[in-house]
Amino acid sequence: MEKLNIPNKEECKICALTFAYNEIKLLYEIALMLSTSTNILDSIEKSMRLLKRNSYLDRCTLFTLTEDANSVELFASIDLSSQQKKIANYKLGEGATGLAAQSCEPVVIENIHNNINYLNKMGSLSTTSISYIAVPIIQDESLFGVISANIANDSVLTFDDIVRMLTIVGSLCGGTLTTQKRFAKEKEVLSELKTYYKEEVLSEYRFENIIGISTKMKQIFSMLETVSPSDATILVRGETGTGKELIATAVHNLSKRKNEAYIKLNCAAISETLLESELFGHEKGAFTDAKEMRKGRFELANGGTLFLDEIGDITSALQVKLLRILQEQEFERVGGTKTIKTNVRLVAATNRNLEEMVKNGEFREDLFYRLNVIPIYLPPLRERYEDVKLLMEHYLQKFMKLHKKQMSFSKEAQEILLNYPWPGNIRELQNTMERLVLICPNGVVVPEMLNHVLPFNYQKIYMQPIIEPIKFQDIEKVSHTPAPMVTTMSLNEMEKSSIIQALIDNRGIQTKAATQLGMTARQIGYKIKKYGIDI
Repeated sequence: MEKLNIPNKEECKICALTFAYNEIKLLYEIALMLSTSTNILDSIEKSMRLLKRNSYLDRCTLFTLTEDANSVELFASIDLSSQQKKIANYKLGEGATGLAAQSCEPVVIENIHNNINYLNKMGSLSTTSISYIAVPIIQDESLFGVISANIANDSVLTFDDIVRMLTIVGSLCGGTLTTQKRFAKEKEVLSELKTYYKEEVLSEYRFENIIGISTKMKQIFSMLETVSPSDATILVRGETGTGKELIATAVHNLSKRKNEAYIKLNCAAISETLLESELFGHEKGAFTDAKEMRKGRFELANGGTLFLDEIGDITSALQVKLLRILQEQEFERVGGTKTIKTNVRLVAATNRNLEEMVKNGEFREDLFYRLNVIPIYLPPLRERYEDVKLLMEHYLQKFMKLHKKQMSFSKEAQEILLNYPWPGNIRELQNTMERLVLICPNGVVVPEMLNHVLPFNYQKIYMQPIIEPIKFQDIEKVSHTPAPMVTTMSLNEMEKSSIIQALIDNRGIQTKAATQLGMTARQIGYKIKKYGIDI
């Protein structure tokens, strides 16, 4: 009788070690391939072919979870035609692949020919394929996708070994894809922010520092230092041109979000139909010109600060959506159904009377209270008498440097500008200083030159007795020729007379007299003391 050649324990141990070595070597090659290639799809499919060449499987597919988390779609495969790839999608719970995704547990079908869970969506295989295994891919404790394989009857591995192998390979592929998606998302965000900030740099220049030594501005600075580090919503109010945007910038720079995005939007500068898209973004095909998906300002400002200027100009429909995002910190893009979470610190600004608008039903009361958590009121320039001279000097120096000129104010011209009410506030003062530098010659600016920079109505009321209109070509002569009618005494006498008349008209009430003259109560009090007017 022939003696059977039965391997001993030592030989079995050597075989097991050899198999384990080959398996580890194979996994190392797959990991190296995934980590060094820039084409992740090609690397995954090469890994699948490597498994097939080593007789571990017959056909392999990798599915990823869709954005709505209701199904898995094909990402990579081997030995599938283009038609088969189109139909290779499964809803959660559909077939063996869908069951693996739904349960987050491996599904093993020993015989695909007599099991109803094998749907054969991708078409029949060779007669050698007899089994099917689907293994979920888990990333960060949640489902990422499914990796599946058809197993031939001559596979060198048991079902348990194949499940283990697919679990490891699936984790390697899932981890690589997750990292790639994260890098792609970060790159997209950086690209969008780069584009946004580039547009900001190319836009109209705005000075960065807030200039002010008046009591009211010091109080605002103190408040900014207190409230900026929080995430509370801030409502900046004040007349047009008072510098509301500078306050919003200061809030961001003093906050914990200073290293994150700072996004700005003027709600009054965009039409009603486009404003919703600008705020919340839109999906591709949401409207006629929506040729691609676009993120809105709330999405771009995620983690940072969003400044909405002219908030009082938004429509009732947008007020509802804005209220929701302030309450829930979530929204949907125009034309989309996916809810997007956002973490934004909102700073809003307006020059309108929101209380009156609420009373008239033009602005939602609940939205007003949501916005008005920290109100900051910016005083007009006529109430910041101490700051006017500082701002005049700042802008004069700025535009002299820009236009390469050397100029200074005469005492009389400076006094006229200090007493001007500046209804357009800082913006008007800035434009006036630039106009003065451009129009007037080098040297001392005298009152006659102000004819060309101050509004006609102001000239008519306050300057007519002082100066006669002069021709522009005579300005050079004027700057060197004394004007007998223009003296400090005549200016002071005219101003004193105007104040006395206003006090008589208003029965000595300083606040009413100040209003009549376009002054503040502080300014008229200073003038009464200066001229020794007895009340």
